[in-house]
Amino acid sequence: MTPTCAIGVMAKAPQAGRSKTRLCPPLTPEQAAAMSAAFLRDTTENMAAAARRAPVRSYAAYAPAGTEALLRECLAPETALLLADGSPEMPEGVKGFGRCLLHAIQGMLDAGHAAAGVLSSDSPTIPTAYLVQAATLLLAPGDRAVLGPADDGGYYFLGLKAPHAAMFRDIAWSTETVADETRARAREIGLDLVELAPWYDVDDAASLGVLLRETAGYAAPASRAAIARLGLWEKLGEAARLSAAE
Repeated sequence: MTPTCAIGVMAKAPQAGRSKTRLCPPLTPEQAAAMSAAFLRDTTENMAAAARRAPVRSYAAYAPAGTEALLRECLAPETALLLADGSPEMPEGVKGFGRCLLHAIQGMLDAGHAAAGVLSSDSPTIPTAYLVQAATLLLAPGDRAVLGPADDGGYYFLGLKAPHAAMFRDIAWSTETVADETRARAREIGLDLVELAPWYDVDDAASLGVLLRETAGYAAPASRAAIARLGLWEKLGEAARLSAAE
């Protein structure tokens, strides 16, 4: 049987007031939830596109339990659900969002995949080729990690061939040091780390404005359609202009 690489997007059910809150303002909570749903659709469709070019299996690594029906409405049909709420007992030092990431990696490896990667739900325009490259690198012989650094100092992707808990230990999540700290953990345990090209997260009004302008990545049709449907072009264009002027 051909070895497969699982890729799990870290997913939360889109709910007003709980989804993409950093986009508010200029978006309303309802608009932010609609954009969250569109991001999940685009990301999982992108993963499905990668699966047509490499042995990739797509997952939505989600939390909390009980939101499965709401999530399924947002996902590409090929996407399997995997609870990743960080509830199992974790090694010392694995805290916060790291618990969910390690839970997701462990769950996908336990499902029999040769490698597993966690993917941000904030980067709907990641080029499909990056996901194909990540899977190819992870399925090559030898142990390694694959990191996709984000422009804000975090990362949009982290892939492993074994559940190296140290990669999630004592990380200051949601800061600009996340990628650097992850690189340091790999050095500490002697794990080979291969990096993909950087990409950007869409986690505030300015970066959502970037999505309006950039055309190099995945087309993200659901996100662009949601922006048009919600009448956000003018609002986001103004936010992007103000950001550029600062």
